[in-house]
Amino acid sequence: MSPDGLVAQAIAYIGMLCILSAFTLETRDVLHSKQPLYLWLMATGSGLLGVRAYLVSEWAFFVLEFVWFLAAALALMRGKKDGLAA
Repeated sequence: MSPDGLVAQAIAYIGMLCILSAFTLETRDVLHSKQPLYLWLMATGSGLLGVRAYLVSEWAFFVLEFVWFLAAALALMRGKKDGLAA
C-alpha cells in the first residue's frame, strides 16, 4: 500500500471511531445528540471521512459525509449563538 493509501486509511479509521463513539455514547444515554461533545465527534468523524472519500474519489460518500459534517457544524454554531457551553 502506498503512503497516500495508508494516510487515507488512517483518516478513515479515526473518522469511523469518532462517529461510532458518538453513536455508542448516545445510545447508552451518556450523551444526547444535541450536546456539544456529540456534535464535535460527529463533525470531526464525518469531516475526516469526507476527506477520505474525496481522496479516493467516492463521490456519493463524499456528499453524504459533507452534509453530515455541515449539519453537525451548524448545530454547534447554533448552540454557541444560543449561549450553550461548548
